[in-house]
Amino acid sequence: MNAKTSDKIATAIIYVITATVAIILVAMLAFILVRGVPHLSWHFLTSPARSFEAGGGIGIQLFNSFYLLILAMLISFPIALGAAIYLNEYAPKAAWVGVIRTAIEILSSLPSVVVGLFGFLLFVVQFKFGFSILSGAVALTIFNLPLLTRSIETSLAQIPDLQRQAGAALGLSRWETVIHVILPAAVPSIVTGVILSSGRVFGEAAALIYTAGQSAPALNFTDWNPFNISSPLSPMRPAETLAVHIWKINSEGIMPDVTLVSAGASAVLIIVVLIFNVSARRIGAHLYKRLTSS
Repeated sequence: MNAKTSDKIATAIIYVITATVAIILVAMLAFILVRGVPHLSWHFLTSPARSFEAGGGIGIQLFNSFYLLILAMLISFPIALGAAIYLNEYAPKAAWVGVIRTAIEILSSLPSVVVGLFGFLLFVVQFKFGFSILSGAVALTIFNLPLLTRSIETSLAQIPDLQRQAGAALGLSRWETVIHVILPAAVPSIVTGVILSSGRVFGEAAALIYTAGQSAPALNFTDWNPFNISSPLSPMRPAETLAVHIWKINSEGIMPDVTLVSAGASAVLIIVVLIFNVSARRIGAHLYKRLTSS
């Protein structure tokens, strides 16, 4: 067999594998969306869930999902950004730095249920946060931090050293070079990584079952005092998210229309994650143009 024939066969195999993966993915998405989208309505997206009667929605669960996501990203992003800047720009080439990177890789491979159980023992029981948004947000931070740190570090590493040398030639300190040269150039990749990790966090369930709880008490959306337990902004209230809600209603089976609610909630979850993925690069490119004036 000559080289051209081998190349054609290898190329055909790659195309077949790629097409197979794409077909499976499209089929899964189409199955979920076709079953769920017809049940979506404003009432379904805004009304609270009902346990023993039909006609409930996912309003509180949807709000809880976004609230937990925002809180978790507010905690994890500054830590991940600082860690990535240090590892890529300041850390020496030493053995202990390799140990840190190995530890990050190990943490990123932990199953989410293990993170949830750890969060339950530490935050819910030991720190007495109870089943709350705060416990869930910190657990999501532990779950998301290693991947976000590696994503930002990779974004910074992609910037050519020539730009760092140019900053030094202009008399900028290392920190000024990082802030005014490296970070603006890395914005598209950083934003893409943040948005993609947000989609991953938004669909997380196992880590939240043991930390944020499996109940969604009624909320008073006219009370925005975070110290009141009925306030939507209270960090100490239990918060059943959309992914947890899907798991819970299918495992309990106490809703008469559980199939419809589950299909609609799954479609909403998929649509939101798709929006995160599609908008990642566009938002990154837009911010890059604004920050670099290019």
